[in-house]
Amino acid sequence: MTTDLVRELKTLRKGRGVHTGRIVDKIGTGIAVACGITRADGPGAARQKLVVRLTELVEQLPEDLQLAARAAFGLIPEVRHPLYQERVSWVAAEIDRDSRTVRRRVDEAVEQLAELAATTTSRVDGGWHTAELSVAVVLDQGQPEVLERYQIVVDQDGVDSLDFTSVFPVRRRDVDVHLLYGGTLENRVDRPGFTLVPAEPLRRGDTHDFTVRYRLPNREAMHPCVLHVPKRPCELFDLRVRFEHDRRRFVRTFDGVLQRSDVEPAGMQQAVDRAGEVHLRFRRLLPGLLYGVRWEGSAVCSARRAS
Repeated sequence: MTTDLVRELKTLRKGRGVHTGRIVDKIGTGIAVACGITRADGPGAARQKLVVRLTELVEQLPEDLQLAARAAFGLIPEVRHPLYQERVSWVAAEIDRDSRTVRRRVDEAVEQLAELAATTTSRVDGGWHTAELSVAVVLDQGQPEVLERYQIVVDQDGVDSLDFTSVFPVRRRDVDVHLLYGGTLENRVDRPGFTLVPAEPLRRGDTHDFTVRYRLPNREAMHPCVLHVPKRPCELFDLRVRFEHDRRRFVRTFDGVLQRSDVEPAGMQQAVDRAGEVHLRFRRLLPGLLYGVRWEGSAVCSARRAS
């Protein structure tokens, strides 16, 4: 099976990779089994499962292979070139190596990905994904507030709980957390984040909304960032941050930035508007990449800490 999977992965990386048209035709039997893709899945669901599982496997590779593998399959937004060779050339320029070296790394990555797919199970349950995450951050009062509104889509029958984490670093002793609607909120004692339990189990095709409000005791308790590293695909991440009135303020935005231990993500500089607000929209978020905004020093609020 591993040999067949290697062959299928090498076929998948051609052209636009995971963003190719008629994606179902590019998914062989081995990839379908490894990603949990069935005949009942349409192109959108198949691509979603493929991206989630492939991203998860790439994150288990040695660090020197991860960049090459992500680019090869089109898992970096700014490197969605139509040809595989163009993505190889981009990596070569990034790491200051020739294209032949990059191709060798990609081949090695493909071999290891096939082995990982055959020997490991998915860490992320494919029972649901996020259609829209809307976040509003209010910083112009004595007590900062964050509102997170989720709209999720259920991908299988019998989903009775939804695990999620906040989009900003939360120390629970400093934050008053309140579920406004959508079920019952439970803390997770074994790992960070929360579990949302809907009133009734959800069925495939259902949508479900819930909203969580976070109140912090003072401004010092709020880390100067909202950095979202999704574990599931997300169609839309709508983010608003309201500062105290200050037209001179600039922020750093991150739209699908690859996290690397040797490079601090630079982001793009953006000015707030005349009302002291910034409004950002990120579409088609990929798991494992960084999205959001940072408005002060990186030492306090780094991408690694956010993830």
